[in-house]
Amino acid sequence: MQRVASVRHPLPMIEMNTTPLIDVLLVLLVMFIITIPIQSHAVKLDLPQPCASCPGPQPIKNEIGIDQSGQIRWNGAAVSDRELRFVIAESQRLAPLPELHLRPAPDARYERVDQVLAIIRRENVRRFGFVGNEAYATY
Repeated sequence: MQRVASVRHPLPMIEMNTTPLIDVLLVLLVMFIITIPIQSHAVKLDLPQPCASCPGPQPIKNEIGIDQSGQIRWNGAAVSDRELRFVIAESQRLAPLPELHLRPAPDARYERVDQVLAIIRRENVRRFGFVGNEAYATY
């Protein structure tokens, strides 16, 4: 009688081969790293520039006026938007803080008043008020 050799069949593989998956993920990671732009750590700021011709702030109170044509006046002197940012920043460095009053003309454009209010807000004015509101009683 002939002996039949018992052939052992290998058990089926139950675990997934993760080597190709890891290879693909590493290739994708390298591609992402290559395509990401280099980050610069520079912070761009719009700092107020020194202004030699700007009027100085008063120590007690300062008044911003806006006339019908949209011209801004700092304590009666005409200033541009850039000059206004500078003098407001200067006034906020004084101790004690002076009050800032806004007096728009009754017929001034709301858009211009809103632009001035945005400048005041960006400069973090802490003592601020509206004056001349009685001019709007007829509207």
